[in-house]
Amino acid sequence: MSGRTAPRSSAISFEGWRVARIGLLVAGLLAGAPALAADDAGWESCRAALRARAQDQGIDVATFDQQLAGVQPDPSVLALLDAQPEFTTPLWDYLAALVDEERVADGKAFLARYRGLLDGIAAQYGVDPETVVAVWGVESDYGRVTGKRPLLVSLATLSCEGRRQAFFRGELFALLRLLQDGDLSSAPTGSWAGAFGQTQFMPTTYRRIAVDGDGDGRRDLVGSVPDALASTANYLARAGWRSGQPWGEEVVIPAGLDAARVGRKQRRPWREWRALGVREVEGRPSHLAQVADDTPAAILLPTGAQGPAFLVFANYDAIYAYNAAESYALAIALLSDRLRGEPGLATPWPTQDPGLDRARRRELQRLLIARGNDLGSPDGMLGSATRRAIQAEQQRLGLAPADGRAGQSILAALHAEMPAPTPLKGTAFALPAAYPRFVQSPIVSKHKAMKDVPGLSTGDFHGFPSLLVSTPHSTAAISLFGGQLLSFVPKGQQDVMWLSPRVKPAPTPIRGGTPVCWPYFGRQDQTNDVPAHGFVRTLPWQLLDASRDADGTLVLHLAPPVLEDLALRLRMTLRIGRTLEQTLETENVSAETVRFTQALHNYFHVGDALQVSAEGVDGLDYVDKFENYAVTRRQQGDWSLRDARDPGRSDRIYLKAGGNYSLVDPVLGRRIDLRTEGSQTLVAWNPGEAGAAKMDDVREGWRQYVCLEAANAGPDVIELAPGARHVLRQTIGTRPL
Repeated sequence: MSGRTAPRSSAISFEGWRVARIGLLVAGLLAGAPALAADDAGWESCRAALRARAQDQGIDVATFDQQLAGVQPDPSVLALLDAQPEFTTPLWDYLAALVDEERVADGKAFLARYRGLLDGIAAQYGVDPETVVAVWGVESDYGRVTGKRPLLVSLATLSCEGRRQAFFRGELFALLRLLQDGDLSSAPTGSWAGAFGQTQFMPTTYRRIAVDGDGDGRRDLVGSVPDALASTANYLARAGWRSGQPWGEEVVIPAGLDAARVGRKQRRPWREWRALGVREVEGRPSHLAQVADDTPAAILLPTGAQGPAFLVFANYDAIYAYNAAESYALAIALLSDRLRGEPGLATPWPTQDPGLDRARRRELQRLLIARGNDLGSPDGMLGSATRRAIQAEQQRLGLAPADGRAGQSILAALHAEMPAPTPLKGTAFALPAAYPRFVQSPIVSKHKAMKDVPGLSTGDFHGFPSLLVSTPHSTAAISLFGGQLLSFVPKGQQDVMWLSPRVKPAPTPIRGGTPVCWPYFGRQDQTNDVPAHGFVRTLPWQLLDASRDADGTLVLHLAPPVLEDLALRLRMTLRIGRTLEQTLETENVSAETVRFTQALHNYFHVGDALQVSAEGVDGLDYVDKFENYAVTRRQQGDWSLRDARDPGRSDRIYLKAGGNYSLVDPVLGRRIDLRTEGSQTLVAWNPGEAGAAKMDDVREGWRQYVCLEAANAGPDVIELAPGARHVLRQTIGTRPL
């Protein structure tokens, strides 16, 4: 975090490791200082004094009054000033979370995505792309975690209470100048101490160092990736970065090296270290051949002589200047090496219980939850609830010390207690004998209108014989071919569903609406002898019954033809009114357990697929077809087609999904809410521009839809006992933004 000072310690508070990284310039505040209150006369007096001083700093009275109108003090930031580490984390735990496979993979994806931008930044400032992206990754997880506290509130509070008020007044006035000058369009959120943006600048550093990287006339480190990355490179360049020189590397030191010789400030020419016996790690990439003999260098032993040793040069000092902590600087340096494709450390940390990366922390939390601990959803953040649960399990298992630390030992112990999972087989359906006959049969073009059910009629909808529904709240159309919802239009809105303008006639599956994929979704154990995504989406369905509720909601019951040699039967219910509720009820009529998968393959109509996002998936694990489902990844933040791994396309299965999602569409100004029951998976799909170009019934239409699918898919295989039923239900509604 540029512009701050951190403690010189290799042990960092895990709960407050981010606080430690930004530094505790305000350490030593008066203990027990009275907290400000919104109605405190002292607060109003201080605000008036700030207003007067702001004018001396070139801040217009109008700007001050506009930005601080309604701002009330936040006493909680005062407690953070005096917060002491509750749970210290060794360096190996700190780095395990910051330099893990997820951050490396994400960083490489962003390197590829912004290659042209980063090469230009390197040419201008002399800082290599990997180091710039490493700072971005450590500071905010590539812009995903930038802090949630309103900066004006925090800085105004700290300007009026506690020690270092002058320091925070300077930051407050700098922030107001950024707003006044137009660098920021609105007051940002950030850390409690004032750092904000994608690479976490303090306001004074922002004013002094930030640059306009995208040429739009503003220095926006919050919303502009080019501005943030160029500003980071500018900071490092001003801190003494030397182009073409490495930050340093892991080395082997001679036995008995005098401890008085080591430390970041104990500089001597590289040739002298080499003469003392310092050498490269054998079998590892080395940059030392390109370092001149007289280049000043230092030896770091952050965990003592038994742990990894590092030879560091001036560029390490430049990284250290960004945030003065050895742990932080090592995280940046080591992550930058991994982004260059170099291996991890050769020397293990001196511990019998190494730390856990974020994926294994989530795994540990899942095991703790399985033991009955109430932790919410596994998110990899080891807060007080997780630490208490770990401590309780350590005590139960007789592990010492019972300190609540998340290490490999407690993870292994909990794994050993868990029964081996029973592998779920896939689904395997043969082509029913009657299927070809039903597929070739004509769809009934004339269906007796149900005149006794007001609002229900039959007719043609985009070339398909359909049930047409009209209620006081909405209209809808359901094709009798495939039993497929084609349209749902809440009153006064655009259609919630997208239907391809190039939709092809039966028996080709309909592209759009909500295809019913049953009794299998993916191939799993199916062969290519059966149609993709099940049997029923290309069969003629029949309306079994219809009724109207008192509020005008229409209830329809439909079913596909019975396939006698298929062990399962399907019935679908639609409730169409203010919302649309769709239910698939599957019954096993055989004497054997049957496994099946299914999906309601919703094509939701959006203004621009590249601008929408899906809420409700943050923290979920997922597998991706574009990675052959080989890697389980963790969703961080909302889903969108702006993901760096696969920009503009997606084919993900979210696992153990919660069932409540919102598709946020800023172009159409609405949310599409999707609630699911009987489902543990959610599929998010869009082929992207390249994929859509190969699909005659999509092409440029890919930007008008996003598929969020209520599903039992991937590992979510339903095992249905003889005579049992399973219900998959989804409810679709809309809200204005």
